[in-house]
Amino acid sequence: MKAARKKIWGWYFFDWATQPYSTLMLTFVFGPFFATIASEVYMTSGLAEQAADAKAQSLWSLCLTIVGLIVGFGAPIMGGVADVTGRRLPWIVGFSTLYVVGSMSLWWTQPDGSNMLWMLCAFGVGFIGAEFALIFTNAQLPSLGPPKLIGKISGTGFAFGYIGGLVSLVIMLLFFLEQPSGKTLFGIDPAFGLDASQREGTRFVGPLTAVWFLIFMIPYFQSVRDTPKSAPPGAIYQALGTLVQTLKDLRHKISLSAYLGSSMFYRDALNGLYGFGGTYAVLVLNWELTYLGVFGITSIIAAALFSWVGGKIDTYIGPKPLIIITIWSLIAVCITVVCMTREQIFGIAVPEGSNLPDIIFFCCGIMIGGMGGILQSASRTMMVRHTDPENATQNFGLFGLSGRATAFMAPALIALVTTLSGSARIGVSPLILLFLIGLFLLRWVQPKGDQKRM
Repeated sequence: MKAARKKIWGWYFFDWATQPYSTLMLTFVFGPFFATIASEVYMTSGLAEQAADAKAQSLWSLCLTIVGLIVGFGAPIMGGVADVTGRRLPWIVGFSTLYVVGSMSLWWTQPDGSNMLWMLCAFGVGFIGAEFALIFTNAQLPSLGPPKLIGKISGTGFAFGYIGGLVSLVIMLLFFLEQPSGKTLFGIDPAFGLDASQREGTRFVGPLTAVWFLIFMIPYFQSVRDTPKSAPPGAIYQALGTLVQTLKDLRHKISLSAYLGSSMFYRDALNGLYGFGGTYAVLVLNWELTYLGVFGITSIIAAALFSWVGGKIDTYIGPKPLIIITIWSLIAVCITVVCMTREQIFGIAVPEGSNLPDIIFFCCGIMIGGMGGILQSASRTMMVRHTDPENATQNFGLFGLSGRATAFMAPALIALVTTLSGSARIGVSPLILLFLIGLFLLRWVQPKGDQKRM
């Protein structure tokens, strides 16, 4: 029992170690920082502010589109090889290296935008490492406990990860991220003598994310072990053959096929919210990064609390009802965001200088964090209910494929609508359609999946 608990807690630490890439890099610090830099570059070239904001959002969309394609189509193949050989840790180590290198490289981001494309590539490398490593660790979930406890373990893992993201964000805000005054929220100069005029405090988000990962992955590697198999020669060809057969068999597994299709759309939409929530705040509502960071703290606390509670509810009612409730909640958030500016909300004029748009977006952040956390946890549990333990990594590779094969869709649609409308706000409207498609496909998903033992 003690060894099992140690393994579970070691597995939890992967979420703790990797969450800053989503929290700090994607949503609350680097993503909005990059969007601000890109927008200023385009305004310097002669574009009006709204057009520059739209072009900056389109560039960020392109990066996430390319990363989504790479991860989506590579995941099932590498997952199949890992299942044949029984070795997942070497893959996790390899992709962890990409995570660290990509993160650390962002220290060299220039505030004048002179190397913004190179830094966008570095961000993409780190993001690819994070996403691939996640697929292999997700595949370890079925081995961590009996089926009835998987939902609780999954939810607790997400909650623990969100707390890690929260702690890292608080550290960033208090000691590094400079306000317009050059001081942090603590009222001090950025730590380690970092130069606020060169935005070194903000740029330190890269090294902080990398060092955080290196430290907190230690419990994971100490506790989680592989069970190597005697792999035959040509393991990669066997893995490809198994993958092809798995894909052919999907036509006989209606529930699994419908679930993979459903999650393909709703998780793409959720990733769109995570990827563009911060950029929306700085481009549409003109928030400062420090204000966005406080917003992030609120939403992460909600995410951790909701994920923990959602994991317990999952144990009693199963993941499918939770998925349906959270999708409807996130649709309501998207509609609110699209219909709001600093001047009006749902067509109703807002007095100049009013904080109402900020308050409403804060509430939206709580919903995105909380419902998004439950949706990710319940989705992982639902996949376990459709997973063959003998091919867990490949099955979760398919899960990764369903979440990433069309990961270009949300960013690409946002880029297209943003370009056509010339508005960063209207640009996020395609997420509503993606959520609705995912909700529709859930009709054919069996609550207990394909696992009779559940």
